[in-house]
Amino acid sequence: MDSKQLKTSWQTRLVIGIIAFLMLFSTVAVYALIVLSGEKEKKGNTNVSEELTKVEKELSEKRNELTAEVSKLSEKYYDEMKSYRSYVKSYNSQTVNNAGLKTTDIKEGDGEEIKEDSSYYSYYIGWCADESVFDSSFDDYASATTLVDPIAYTSGETSFVAGWEEGVIGMKVGGVREIDIPGELAYGSEREICGGTNSPLKFVLKVIDPGETYKKLLEEYNTIYQQYLVLYYSQNQDLLTTSEE
Repeated sequence: MDSKQLKTSWQTRLVIGIIAFLMLFSTVAVYALIVLSGEKEKKGNTNVSEELTKVEKELSEKRNELTAEVSKLSEKYYDEMKSYRSYVKSYNSQTVNNAGLKTTDIKEGDGEEIKEDSSYYSYYIGWCADESVFDSSFDDYASATTLVDPIAYTSGETSFVAGWEEGVIGMKVGGVREIDIPGELAYGSEREICGGTNSPLKFVLKVIDPGETYKKLLEEYNTIYQQYLVLYYSQNQDLLTTSEE
């Protein structure tokens, strides 16, 4: 092999040079892409965090407005609801289960009639056979000082126990009704309540019209809350993954 065969032509050297340049350029490009991607992700996280902080503030402000309206409703209905505590008495579980769904009107309403597809708001007291109250619209039943938000039923979206949903049909807004619910129309065997499964329940409930201001504020609050959830889970992917599992 002579010396000429050891030498490369200028064309070969040119190709080698181009390849080297392209390799260097691609390395720099990949590095830049990684850096920029990291910066973009960091910036994205920052934007989400800032937006979440903003929405949290809006949610808090809307909650304060809503609380003010709840206080007005409490002033209007508290004394009446407190008077219905006298209806909370012990009863025989087997008797209620055997009797099936039973309703007794305590006060006739003068507003719109509740139908199967109606949406409405109500205050309530729910108790067990031993007279213990398992839930109510009071802030603390034992030492009640105020009423909390009225419970909202939205047709097609909200789900209450079957006995409640059937028991309110025929009521009119402003009315008060006692509903005796057998265990099979309450939580059945799916949930323990009042010391066991298939427990009968009793409710005294009042259907109210909270007014347009409250309805509007509640709708706005729920809209902001949905935005909050989206941003919160976007910032906490681990929680999102867990919730999907």
